[in-house]
Amino acid sequence: MIGLLDTYLPWLVDLMELGGPILSTILFIAFAIWALLFERIYHFYFAYPVKLVRAERKWHARAERTSLFAQQARQYSIDSLGSGLLARFDLLGTLIKICPLLGLLGTVLGMLEVFDALATTGSNNPRSMAAGVSKATVSTLAGMVVAIAGLLGNSFAERRARAERERLPGYFESEVRE
Repeated sequence: MIGLLDTYLPWLVDLMELGGPILSTILFIAFAIWALLFERIYHFYFAYPVKLVRAERKWHARAERTSLFAQQARQYSIDSLGSGLLARFDLLGTLIKICPLLGLLGTVLGMLEVFDALATTGSNNPRSMAAGVSKATVSTLAGMVVAIAGLLGNSFAERRARAERERLPGYFESEVRE
């Protein structure tokens, strides 16, 4: 795997070496965040419209729509479609919040490496401290970049899902829409 990455993405391998073990965790979480965001966008633009049309047709095919049983069936359709729209946003929010914390952990580990180099050499030799400073800054930067990008994508997708969730009861009106 490393050989494949080294062949096609040598800059990523260099960055991973600079950032230390925390950076690979941040990269894994970034991949998970964007996979979940693309899944949510796919659901919103492709899977949800099919489910909505199916539920809407089923509602409008009902002979009566005023009884308690019919209103409960309507509310069940609205709730199930709405929960499908808002699924996984809590997990996305948690993963986004973890990234800056992991960046901070990388900063602490990098600074520990700097202090260890200071204690070992007994002087303030910049070469001995460079690896620790690099690990501290790269992991912090990566954690913040992933969090900011994830936050932007998450807020866009969640805003669209919540707006559609608010419109959902209008699709199940008693009269047939034209």
